[in-house]
Amino acid sequence: MEEVILCIKDFVYNISLKMLLFPEDAKDATQEILIKVITHLSTFNFKSKFSTWVYRIATNYLLTQKGKKSKEFAMPFSEYASLIDAGHSNEVAYASNEGELKLLEEEVKVSCTQGLLLCLNPIDRIVYILSEILEFNSKEGAVILEISPENFRKKLSRSRQKIRNFLNQKCGLVNRSNPCRCKKKIDFLIDENIIEPQQLRFANLNKRSLDLMQKIDDAEKSIAIYRSVPKYETPSIVFENIKSILSNV
Repeated sequence: MEEVILCIKDFVYNISLKMLLFPEDAKDATQEILIKVITHLSTFNFKSKFSTWVYRIATNYLLTQKGKKSKEFAMPFSEYASLIDAGHSNEVAYASNEGELKLLEEEVKVSCTQGLLLCLNPIDRIVYILSEILEFNSKEGAVILEISPENFRKKLSRSRQKIRNFLNQKCGLVNRSNPCRCKKKIDFLIDENIIEPQQLRFANLNKRSLDLMQKIDDAEKSIAIYRSVPKYETPSIVFENIKSILSNV
């Protein structure tokens, strides 16, 4: 049982994180999803890949359960546009050296682009994540969500257009003519308590997605901006909690 959990925990955590944005919410969701997988193992009928079956359980849970913090942060595209337009600054008061600045830049980049996904309704968001970020095709995505491939493609087209339009109009990483840059948003997002400089959620100097973005020229940047984000390991407390639950069964 522990081997099963070790095999699937990270991709469950990563889809939860992309769906819910906040690691606190993703950690709770991952634990609940893993428990559902464990308690329903006898229902796996071997007619699909085991990973597909796990993703189906995960997406069903994520579509019905809203994280506390992600629910508070979700907003329409128009409000998110106002957030992006506000508070640009050429000076960064919260960084005293180059290392801190790079970490805060990365935190802004990941938080901002992942937060944009919360502007999509849950089903459109999960379709976008499955296809554009996790690279499932429409047939595989349709199996996971238990909808038709045609319906999956329709939802994907709608989500893709909304995300692409927004990033092309607002994001300086995607369109250099846009004024918004990750560095310029650092102080504002910290002042608004959206980013906590002493408790960064995503930034890692060894896995900077900003550095990867700078190497991308002709690719579809609205997609690349999401695929450049590194995968994250599941917090160890999740595995320990699951082990504790299993030992008491």
